[in-house]
Amino acid sequence: MCGAEILTLPEGVQRVAAVLLASGHAHAPVMLSDAARTAQQAADALGVSVGQIAKSIVFRRKQDDAAVLVVTSGDQRVDEKKVEALVCDGRRLARADAAFVKARTGFSIGGVAPLAHATPVLVLIDRSLFRFEELWAAAGHPHAVFQLSPQALQRLTDAPVVDLAVDTDEQQQALARAITLVTLRLRTLDTAADVPSPCISICRMNARTDLCEGCFRTRSEIAGWSSANDDGKRAAWRLIAQRMQALQA
Repeated sequence: MCGAEILTLPEGVQRVAAVLLASGHAHAPVMLSDAARTAQQAADALGVSVGQIAKSIVFRRKQDDAAVLVVTSGDQRVDEKKVEALVCDGRRLARADAAFVKARTGFSIGGVAPLAHATPVLVLIDRSLFRFEELWAAAGHPHAVFQLSPQALQRLTDAPVVDLAVDTDEQQQALARAITLVTLRLRTLDTAADVPSPCISICRMNARTDLCEGCFRTRSEIAGWSSANDDGKRAAWRLIAQRMQALQA
């Protein structure tokens, strides 16, 4: 990609493309026809496994308001305690909101690249990415991605490679706990005066399934719950029951 071609890209993608070009990276950013704000959307658009998507998750370090960016595999969930143990001194991390992410990285959520940030960002690479030879990362825009290897990711970011993913046993235990709690609510569906909410105060979207890991609903189902009538809520419960059964299969 030459300088003239870079100038036709969105501003954030231009920054990423310039860094890649200057570093001699072989793969320039690619603009997708559809947005790839989640790892699953990106994997579907590219025809690769969701694990090959190098997703960027930004945290805010409370002790000094620094941005901490963890690059992990799209099929993994970051263990915040492991991150805290590496980068915090007493005070904990917080998930960064959209304004913080934009101000510190220069990118909007859904398009945060692992490099070319607007301000200094502490980057950590999760070891799970090294299962693959080919990865795809966001390139500064929800429609933009670029190809790289795990080794190239480490070279381009100069970031340490560490184990930051939630352990598989812990994931399975968390899933089992959530299914148990939601099932208990499901059993009151026919006896409660009002249709019970499936929310168990675990509000975390799974990048692979696009379902909440606490209530097994989609974002649109969660947003529409309060305005839905009883028939709509019961229909949502039927979907939740089917999903929980599939997850246990």
